[in-house]
Amino acid sequence: MKYGEKEIKEFDPDKDLEIWPNKHEKNYRIKITLPEFSCLCPRSGYPDYATMHLEYIPDKYVVELKALKLYINSFRDRYISHEDSANEIFDTLYEKLKPRSMKLVADFNPRGNVHTVIEIDSEEITKQR
Repeated sequence: MKYGEKEIKEFDPDKDLEIWPNKHEKNYRIKITLPEFSCLCPRSGYPDYATMHLEYIPDKYVVELKALKLYINSFRDRYISHEDSANEIFDTLYEKLKPRSMKLVADFNPRGNVHTVIEIDSEEITKQR
């Protein structure tokens, strides 16, 4: 197994998803595009591909980008639905970062004539409560 495969296979978001202190008190928006997300369909085993668009206004923490890359790549061999993968990523990052606001858009490539986009927005969740 090559070192990158080992890092991805052994990645544990509880201990390996590095967060750093945010040194800035003002509101500013961080936008990250992750164009190579992949996972496996839990029903067929076929690969699913997506572009993840993450946007957040940090409070006390920001995510370290290499750790985020490894976390996202850790889904590639997992059997997980579009909805579950998007919600797991959002919940994990939201819990770790505790941002002022956060939005995740998971834009899955069409397969079988179906195109799925999942949007999760902390401001919408807050309105529902």
